[in-house]
Amino acid sequence: MLPFPLQIQPGLPISEQVVYAVKKAVISGLLKPGSRFPSVRAVSQELRIHPNTAHKAIGVLIDEGLLEVHPGIGTVVGQPPAAPSARELKLFAAQVERLVVEAKNRRLRLDELQTMIERQWNRLTTR
Repeated sequence: MLPFPLQIQPGLPISEQVVYAVKKAVISGLLKPGSRFPSVRAVSQELRIHPNTAHKAIGVLIDEGLLEVHPGIGTVVGQPPAAPSARELKLFAAQVERLVVEAKNRRLRLDELQTMIERQWNRLTTR
């Protein structure tokens, strides 16, 4: 059994869905820093996905520092970064802009968007 929940949704790249599910599990406290992470083979078998897809997702998570590879131990959940880098802040600002554009396009009010964001923030930090 995988230490993170995921139901594959059609129409979205599977590797991106795996990355998102792991990120969500880490920030919500489901996956703790230092805990062992399953192998590429275990992830691919459990999710019934191609091993290359699982490898791609795990590679992204390693590149982003969410997972660390320790020889003789295996892959473990990494320590969260102390603060985002300038590059990360710039990328995040672009994502926020896209969210705001979509919200305004759907005629959401600012207070409605803030309420949605607060609910999600609280839901993911209650563990």
